[in-house]
Amino acid sequence: MCPNLSKSKSTIKIASSKPTRKKQLTSFCMCAPHPRRRSYYQIREFQMASSGDELESEDPDDELELELDLDEPAPQPSEDALPERLYDINEADAESRAATLEQLSIKDEDAWWNQVPLTNLDLSSNALSHISPKIENLQSLTVLILHDNALVDLPAEIGKLEKLMRLNVSRNKLSDLPRELYSLPELRHLNISYNEFSELNPDISDLHMLEFLDAGHNSIKSLPGGIGFLVRLTALLLPYNHIKDLPPDLVNMRSLQRLDLMQNDLTCLPEDMGLLRKLQFLYLQHNDILELTDFEGNETLTELHASNNYISNIPIRMCENLPHLKVLDVRDNKITQLPDELCLLRNLNRLDVSNNSIDKLPVSLAALAHLISLQVEGNPIKSIRRDILQCGTSRILRTLQERSVAKSKDEGESDSGAGARLSGGQAGNDTAANYPDSRYQPQQQQNHFEYQFQYRAQAHMRPMQPQAEPFRVYEPPYSRQGQEHVYDQENCETEKKFDYSGHYMQQQQHNFQFNGYSSMYQQQQQLCYGQCVVCPRWVYKLRHTRTLAVNLEEITDVPEEVFQLAQKEGVHVVDFARNQLRTVPNGLQHMQNIVTELVLAHNRIGQVPQFISQFTRITLLNLSNNLLTDLPKEFGVLNTLRELNIANNRFSFLPSGLYDLQGLEILIASDNHINELNVAGLQRMPRLSTLDLRNNDIDFIPPILGTLTNITHLELVGNPFRQPRHQILMKGTESIMSYLRDRVPR
Repeated sequence: MCPNLSKSKSTIKIASSKPTRKKQLTSFCMCAPHPRRRSYYQIREFQMASSGDELESEDPDDELELELDLDEPAPQPSEDALPERLYDINEADAESRAATLEQLSIKDEDAWWNQVPLTNLDLSSNALSHISPKIENLQSLTVLILHDNALVDLPAEIGKLEKLMRLNVSRNKLSDLPRELYSLPELRHLNISYNEFSELNPDISDLHMLEFLDAGHNSIKSLPGGIGFLVRLTALLLPYNHIKDLPPDLVNMRSLQRLDLMQNDLTCLPEDMGLLRKLQFLYLQHNDILELTDFEGNETLTELHASNNYISNIPIRMCENLPHLKVLDVRDNKITQLPDELCLLRNLNRLDVSNNSIDKLPVSLAALAHLISLQVEGNPIKSIRRDILQCGTSRILRTLQERSVAKSKDEGESDSGAGARLSGGQAGNDTAANYPDSRYQPQQQQNHFEYQFQYRAQAHMRPMQPQAEPFRVYEPPYSRQGQEHVYDQENCETEKKFDYSGHYMQQQQHNFQFNGYSSMYQQQQQLCYGQCVVCPRWVYKLRHTRTLAVNLEEITDVPEEVFQLAQKEGVHVVDFARNQLRTVPNGLQHMQNIVTELVLAHNRIGQVPQFISQFTRITLLNLSNNLLTDLPKEFGVLNTLRELNIANNRFSFLPSGLYDLQGLEILIASDNHINELNVAGLQRMPRLSTLDLRNNDIDFIPPILGTLTNITHLELVGNPFRQPRHQILMKGTESIMSYLRDRVPR
């Protein structure tokens, strides 16, 4: 049935005749503000969707003006048509135009020339099978939503809506789009998912402004060759189709950030995937892929989902090329072995290798300082006892770390008579051939301490006494085979002494000079255990990754010279997670104008210094798992901060400085002792979208929290409050916020 137009004394609703169902009708509620025969009514749009994909971005507070004559009987819509008045909504009737200026001046805002044209039209869930060609009369439309109807075609006149920017025709019965639609000059968002398309029209490449395309849940078997012309596209969603091959020009989409190819028939990926340099999310689940590419050039990739394929191994080069990868999901494949080089994925948060054929876990996994979820069930692992595997991620990593330390000690004892070494240098023969960045190409050497580049930048140092254990830097096993990196000649002279007099450590007012590795042991400096040293391989990493990362090294202090060097090399990411720092290193002040990400998680820091407020470019700050109870008042001046993690500390309240962070989008404050919510403060944070307050001591949730519409992800589990109940919390943010709004006093 077509929507019913019902009339009452003060309200007119265009409502669906469908029974109550999961997807609710977008309704237009019009309340007459003036007791006159002909009045103007405020239209407020309320949109409800059953999933994030259906949720559109139009503002629910947008108000439009509509003139309706309450004295005239409502037109009865036909079986396949909307009320005819809808298509003339932007036009004033003859009586209004005939009104004198004196009559209209009584209420100037009611004059027809002051009416706001209709820009958003949502006709979702109305069982429409036909859209009238008169849709072309709505020339001001920017958003048109026809989701969840019974449309089998669209009128060609839709191509005349030159201002249209967003079109959603998902969940219909469409198999093609009118050719005129591909000439829309401003269309940026197109959703044709859940239809009956078997192919995409090659003319889709004419939508030069398109930024989002969702064609999932169709029967598409191939993509048109010209799709690469959509150079502005940031999201391409093609899940649940029958695509077997990807066109070569797909990699021309240089702005692409999200690519979803889940549930297709792919067997391989384009070899030049690296050209998609802005790609962040790649979904390849449930295909027939046999191997992964090296992803050389995809340095921005943060999530790679490739479960339920036929992958037999994880390429070593892939581990080298994805420094920012946070999620790697390769469960339900044919993998038999994990490479030691997985430790190079230093930002990895979640690794899922469930249901493969892996019988051994590499000890190098213990070097992943940010790994919080390691899923290995369903593998025939024999190197670790089953009871340890059942204890979860922390216990597995602890076991691997213990074995790593034991292995390091065993290797140290076996090498104790071989002379002093640093990062693989051999006693008495520490030439540039031992550096991964040297222009000198050495012969391959069978030595456990020869690796491509340094991952750990730490030396376990003890006071140097006669007969002391040689000074060394421990690194995870790594092969030098295939090494191609070089240093600039000015920074690394081959077959000569290496002079690092410019970058040194101070101890007891003396210089510790790197003037050839063997000369280090001629300096009888009393160095404390737990300090950080600079070596050529570390400089190489700083320069080429712009990242200063020292994790799992038990360091208690970082010399200023380290930060001076990092500042000189343009480093913008600093990561000292999982160490023993008791204070924020003062040397960080040298980098206050360049640091964008600062990670100091899992230390013993009890206070944040005031100089943290001077970091003018910082966007991410992770202070989780420390001993903090407050933050400095000046903290609120960090206008560039987007994400803050203060979980697992000792906060009893959210610091007042947080409420001045106008740009903050993500606040994680779980596992503290916070006992109340300052909703008035949260209202001052207009961009806050994620708020995580799990496992605190909050005993009351103010209902007014539900009015903060900017919060789209709210976590409250693990607090002692009684309302909302646990069942509501489990339903998600939307249910929680709705529950709270219903209890706001009116």
